[in-house]
Formats: sequence, C-alpha cells, structure tokens
Amino acid sequence: MNTKTIGETISSLRKQNNMTQSDLAKKMNVTDKAVSKWERNLSYPDITSISKLAKILGVDSSYLIDLCGEKNVMKDKVRNNDLINNACIAVSLAMGIAVIVLNIFNQVEIKNAITLLSIGLVSISFYMLNNR
Repeated sequence: MNTKTIGETISSLRKQNNMTQSDLAKKMNVTDKAVSKWERNLSYPDITSISKLAKILGVDSSYLIDLCGEKNVMKDKVRNNDLINNACIAVSLAMGIAVIVLNIFNQVEIKNAITLLSIGLVSISFYMLNNR
C-alpha cells in the first residue's frame, strides 16, 4: 500500500514536471482551486479525468486509480470504526440511564438492573478493544 495520499502524489508529480497548480489546472481545464483541493485531499479528481491527469503527470492511470481506491477504503474503514465506537458508547449510556431512571421510579428489580449494567459494560469493553 502506498503511504502517500493521492493529494500528496499529485502535488509531488506536478512539481516533478515543473508545473504550478495554475499550469496543471489549465491543462486539466479546471480551476487552480480545484487542484489545490486535490492536493490537500479535500476533494478528488473526477474519475473521468483521471486518464488525462495521469497523462499530464507522466504516470499510468491505474496508478492514480489505485491511490483513489486506497483512500476510499481508508475513509470507509474510519467511517465504520466511528460507527462502531458511537454505537458502543450509545448502548452503554442508554443502559446506565435506563437503570437510573427505572430505579428512580422503583420500576427495576436488582437482577434486571445488573443485566442492563452488564450490557453497558460489555459495550464499553468493545469500545475499548476497538480503540486499542
């Protein structure tokens, strides 16, 4: 797996080809702001323009496509990880709050309270294991 992001790669290749962001933008028929966003990984070149970009930068288009794919896979992993973390925290908080509220209204038996708190502890454990 390449350690550079697609933005770092575009920037590096552009500089190797002695081009400014403006030069690359003109050749790609986009704004220099678009090129700047690509290089800062705030956006990505349109898939239909990858071939043209690769040709201008002197690389194979599959090289850039692979970088785009790696970035998207990493984004998906981060997004999934955030979802798991948020779900674990939400479940553990919900169990703790449920026990407190039910206890205030004298609507919980000790056995059920322990079960709810155990579910909360298991959720926190998953959260902690996921973030090791």
